[in-house]
Amino acid sequence: MVYTICSTILRILYVFLFRLKAVGKEHVPEQGGVLLCSNHISNLDPPTVGILLNRKVRFMAKEELFKVPVLGPLIRQLGAYPVKRGGVSKESIKTSLLILREGGVLGIFPEGSRNAGDAAAKNGAASFALRTDAAVVPVAIVGQYKLFGKTKVVYGPPINLDNYRGKGAIGTVDEATDKIMLAIRQLIQENQ
Repeated sequence: MVYTICSTILRILYVFLFRLKAVGKEHVPEQGGVLLCSNHISNLDPPTVGILLNRKVRFMAKEELFKVPVLGPLIRQLGAYPVKRGGVSKESIKTSLLILREGGVLGIFPEGSRNAGDAAAKNGAASFALRTDAAVVPVAIVGQYKLFGKTKVVYGPPINLDNYRGKGAIGTVDEATDKIMLAIRQLIQENQ
């Protein structure tokens, strides 16, 4: 209920203020576990990735946010769960895998923090994908969040990682990470 209300309010605000538009929503499966892997350019990105979809999208959020009065309880109600800065705790890994295995949608920024697209990606997204049967959907946020400018969220076709599943070697996780990041970068280039 809280998610639906907040999502609706944010949808109206983002569409009005940033002229947010979604492209490729049909690529996001309507059922089953889905891992949305996106570039990260602003603190405004988590809502951007999820508010135009018909499914609830959950995110990891830095632990410090949960200590902020009002904000902490609100983001928890919206489905966020804490992650420690500088590393992922066992609890946040378990929560992420559980969301995907139970058929939920998890939004993740493989580069970890906001950047201009040139940071090395971490292996968390690929690791979650390889340990579950979740569909991996690349997402590109294109635009600057300028008032009344145009911002676009583009969902690409799911990435096939079947060749990397079951091998278990660290190199395969690196290769899967590279494949995810390549798909995100291609979406950005094609939609600028």
